[in-house]
Amino acid sequence: MSSMPQGEQACVKCGGEMEEGFTLDNTYGGRLQSGWVDGPPERSRWTGISLKGKELLPITTFRCAQCGYLESFAPK
Repeated sequence: MSSMPQGEQACVKCGGEMEEGFTLDNTYGGRLQSGWVDGPPERSRWTGISLKGKELLPITTFRCAQCGYLESFAPK
């Protein structure tokens, strides 16, 4: 998928090694990678939240193997 931004391979909390992963969204009948949407949430009667005209980017999350700290990015 995507990689961590340059210069951020070490945990900012303890200096440990960061491992790439993602946060999981369980849905009815499936599993999806969480995403980032620009702007505030807007309610939709049919889907709960409207995404019309909004940019959606997949979120990549890094976890420190030493302390468990999580850091997330939504690169284009």
